[in-house]
Amino acid sequence: MAETDVTVREVGLRDGIQIIGGFMPTPAKIAWVEAEVAAGVSEIEVTSFVPPAVIAQFADAPEVAAAAVRLPGLETAALVPNLKGAERAVAAGVGKINFVMSVSRTHNLNNVRREREESLADFRRIAAMLVALPPERRPMLVGGLSTAFGCSFEGPVPADAVRHYATLLAEAGAQELIIADTVGYGDPAQVRVVFDALRTDLGALPLAAHFHDTRGTGLANVAAALDCGVRRFDASLGGLGGCPFAPGATGNIVMEDLCFMLDSMGLRTGVDLEALLAVRRQVAAALPGEAMYGALARAGLPKRYVSAEQRRAEAGPAV
Repeated sequence: MAETDVTVREVGLRDGIQIIGGFMPTPAKIAWVEAEVAAGVSEIEVTSFVPPAVIAQFADAPEVAAAAVRLPGLETAALVPNLKGAERAVAAGVGKINFVMSVSRTHNLNNVRREREESLADFRRIAAMLVALPPERRPMLVGGLSTAFGCSFEGPVPADAVRHYATLLAEAGAQELIIADTVGYGDPAQVRVVFDALRTDLGALPLAAHFHDTRGTGLANVAAALDCGVRRFDASLGGLGGCPFAPGATGNIVMEDLCFMLDSMGLRTGVDLEALLAVRRQVAAALPGEAMYGALARAGLPKRYVSAEQRRAEAGPAV
């Protein structure tokens, strides 16, 4: 894989399609993964191991994950809400388990149907289960904090609450944290406050950001997080997605627009922008009737655009 400055992770196959009306065929999901890997995307959250009775879209989670883990150079991740989901993810062989809980009590009750303390207890059980595995079978354990910048049920979420639960997840064994603006409440000033505080609290623990563009602040929030040293970002092809258990939680930031913004800033993502736009067209054809968003797809690349990778190559080695 090409050397990168920022990691962009595709979450469309999980967050993006969990609220669409129909079932996306399994071969189309696998083709999406394969095409994005060919375009240079190095990490994809390929599915969610939630009960099919809760979200039918993920009834084929084992099949999609099995196909994804066979692709060279791809870091595969899967979202899990509990120990049972984590056990299924381990059996599928994914490289990362993304555990999700909410900073907001009400959202946690609606999303995973339990108190936050119960989620933390389950996270500790997952960590213990993974430690007992042979190293070659042990996926990375990631803690995800939803509604870290606001909640459709409770409104503002205090930064101190985010710090509290982030610290507890880190102490319980999280090897990375994903801080999520699940319902698009965040703004750049708030993003700086939260990520600066987490960096102070957690030192070198890897932090990732998951922003939604519900109110148009998604890419501005990325820029703010970059200022805080964050170098891992979630996005969804075409801006697909939203939370089925949070009123008003519309789409993620658009993967194509994120990659273009980072690239135009001179930050290498490893993603071929033209190839990514081709993947978008492929996915749009597989999801007829689903709205897809994004400025890059509408306007195209600027005339005589030179990628960050090309600019680095033309500049030559630093003296």
